[in-house]
Amino acid sequence: MGPFKLPSDSVAGPPMLSTQDKTRIDDTRIASVRPLMTPALLEERLPASPAHLALVERSRQDISNVLQGQDDRLVMVVGPCSIHDHDQAIAYAKLLKAEADKHAKDLQIVMRVYFEKPRTTVGWKGYINDPHLDGSFAMNQGLEMARKLLLDIIDLGLPVATEFLDLLSPQYISDLVTWGAIGARTTESQSHRQLASGLSCPVGFKNGTDGGVKVAADAVVASKAPHAFMGMTKMGQAAIFETRGNQDVHIILRGGKVPNYSVADVDAACKALEASGIAPQVMVDVSHANSSKQHSKQIEVAHDVAAQVAGGDRRIMGLMIESHLQEGRQDQKPGQPLQHGVSITDACISFAQTVPVLQALAQAVQQRRSRA
Repeated sequence: MGPFKLPSDSVAGPPMLSTQDKTRIDDTRIASVRPLMTPALLEERLPASPAHLALVERSRQDISNVLQGQDDRLVMVVGPCSIHDHDQAIAYAKLLKAEADKHAKDLQIVMRVYFEKPRTTVGWKGYINDPHLDGSFAMNQGLEMARKLLLDIIDLGLPVATEFLDLLSPQYISDLVTWGAIGARTTESQSHRQLASGLSCPVGFKNGTDGGVKVAADAVVASKAPHAFMGMTKMGQAAIFETRGNQDVHIILRGGKVPNYSVADVDAACKALEASGIAPQVMVDVSHANSSKQHSKQIEVAHDVAAQVAGGDRRIMGLMIESHLQEGRQDQKPGQPLQHGVSITDACISFAQTVPVLQALAQAVQQRRSRA
């Protein structure tokens, strides 16, 4: 037997290199890299109980029934623009749960629990990215705090909704989410459409920031179809995911250069959906451009939409409302404590202002039902 030879001795080509210095061309703009816990480790630390999973499954099916025309209630996604404090979120959830119980026959209320904030330029990116509001970017803690909050809200018997912005974070929390949104800035993103096609919950796509509905209609068509894409498993391993497509997707009218919640706007949006082969149904976001970024105008917009519902329009399947414990918004200022229950991102109406809006929408559903 001859001497052992390395592969490089017998295969033509350049010699194998054990290391290669690429510091001049690779990661030149990366300041640091820190370890990230895996979704499986977080789920082991904060597992969902059978009761949690039962509520998520039931509430997802309820929304699916609305989308499939088997339930005539309105889906109401109600809550703060963003979460920045656990205890305040729980205080809000307890108040909202009472309203959810009161209007259960007419409204399917889901709490808006948004952890990730898309920024036009720069700014605080949310509870997961910077949970301590200090630029420390303690994301492992942020993921843990976010999952703990979702579990605590579901413990109250209230389902939760969130926006899916980051493509990895859903692996950490999506098993607890009843309804998800894809925002106006990411509706056109192929990656987010692929993500939606594989999510287990119903998903709403907002119209583009310019108000265009076609981009959202295209997103619905795309996310209903199967896809294959690269991602990360719950064990933290890179993998190729093949999806079956999500049939519980819809569009959200959030306005653009002008509001788009009127009768004429709903008509135009539903015609665009039908032209794309999609069921003519919409959710209306009464905030953002539909309220001209004037938080108190959400009340006026909600009453306008309620009148459309009361008039018999069954194409409107839900609404979104930005609401917090207290009205308005506030800026973070060094050395100055934050006001209790006030948003630090977009301005919200107060919970006291939210209650009569929910009452009006429940009555609108009852009137629509009586016309059947």
